[in-house]
Amino acid sequence: MKLSVWTYEGPPHVGALRVATAMKGLHYVLHAPQGDTYADLLFTMIERRDHRPPVTYTTFQARDLGSDTANLFKTACQNAYDRFQPQALIVGASCTAELIQDDPGGMAETMGLPVPVIPLELPSYQRKENFGADETFFQITRHLARPVERNAQISANLIGPTALGFRHRDDVTEVTALLEEMGIAVNVCAPYGATPEEITRLGAAHFNVLMYPETGESACRWMERELGQPYTKTIPIGVGATRDFVTEVAEIAGVAPRLDTDRLRLPWYAASVDSTYLTGKRVFLFGDGTHVAAAARIARDEMGFEVVGLGCYNREMARPIRALAKEYNVEALITDDYLEVERAIEKLAPELILGTQMERHIGKRLGIPCAVISAPVHVQDFPARYAPQMGIEGANVIFDTWVHPLVMGLEEHLLHMFRDDFEFHDAAGPSHHGGHAPKPEETEAPEPKRQSAEVIWLADAEKELKKIPFFVRGKARRNTEIFAANQGVQEISIDTLYEAKAHYAR
Repeated sequence: MKLSVWTYEGPPHVGALRVATAMKGLHYVLHAPQGDTYADLLFTMIERRDHRPPVTYTTFQARDLGSDTANLFKTACQNAYDRFQPQALIVGASCTAELIQDDPGGMAETMGLPVPVIPLELPSYQRKENFGADETFFQITRHLARPVERNAQISANLIGPTALGFRHRDDVTEVTALLEEMGIAVNVCAPYGATPEEITRLGAAHFNVLMYPETGESACRWMERELGQPYTKTIPIGVGATRDFVTEVAEIAGVAPRLDTDRLRLPWYAASVDSTYLTGKRVFLFGDGTHVAAAARIARDEMGFEVVGLGCYNREMARPIRALAKEYNVEALITDDYLEVERAIEKLAPELILGTQMERHIGKRLGIPCAVISAPVHVQDFPARYAPQMGIEGANVIFDTWVHPLVMGLEEHLLHMFRDDFEFHDAAGPSHHGGHAPKPEETEAPEPKRQSAEVIWLADAEKELKKIPFFVRGKARRNTEIFAANQGVQEISIDTLYEAKAHYAR
């Protein structure tokens, strides 16, 4: 465990909370000190849920450590059952409570509660949130799912969506529609919206759709082995992946592949002259492994971008992301240190970042546009509208989300280009207020020279630099400073700026 201002993943008990909050009729008794109850805010504030997570904390304090903290846990466990009457309980400890080694699972099993009690052993100091969610759902499945008779109609389980997931709610709707179009019913969606009783009926489906490997692959592997259910390997994010997903599902289910692409908005734009503006844009990708892998394919094959860097923060996905990076001739960045990610972005100087809310902040500091493709995300990435990432409508949403920052960047560039025009210069008044009546001009102080660590920017060169689009201005500045330093030039003029441009254009 490492203290950090920002973190891509919380401790594993937060992953368990995501599973518990996604389900119905399940309650989580968490042995945790006062102060470890912050997770409520993640769901009620960021995801804007209308109810608090189904979790009871023991909330012991420092003075309790010298007494019987085990009895505190048992009392909390009994009170949780009496009050909420859940179909099943999961019990575990937070990272702080793990240190006192009270064994919540063992204590709960001795209480004789009339519902299944599922102990969680989550190594807080070795693993993180996605592992916690994956392991929690695996344990719930292992304890409750049993072989049952298959449904008469061909059906599938949707596996992996959780609370606080990136667009999981809408992805479920989209994937359900894809399956129904081929005559395949959804047996159970889990953990999102499932009850413990429904978990016992997972075996009635003919196969599983693994939507998010980070949170559902362990359960899918277990069900393949114990319940004889194959599971899909393709994640339907992007047009090409959605087509591949439909083909894979059709082969597993023995049905004809069907996909209605009438709602797809990408082809008409790809055939237009406007799309040439996007071709070859240099893009850097970072997030969880699943969304990065999907985004890389979309960026290169569907949007015509050049992938100059990619990586993920969850080390469980390090191997496939490293293999993917080789296909794109880049070096994979596997790290949970956002400062390391920032250094990589600054070095590569891409024209677009596809990342998490961390990269959104990094992009703001570096002046590079960013579109969010993966958790962790903030409240603005849990829209009230329908905004999936999967399926055909997901492809439309992704297209809008990625193109928007680039097009707006072009608009800002055009405003800078025409800043001296009689209609657009800073002193011009609004066109709808008395024609183009100019504003009263204010006397400006002469612009000071800008000095970097080794060279000085003259005012005219600084002004010329501002005409360069903001999303590549940082790279132009750095290249010019490197060129000037190599040439032994102490002051950067307009001539130096254009000499550097010619040098790097060769």
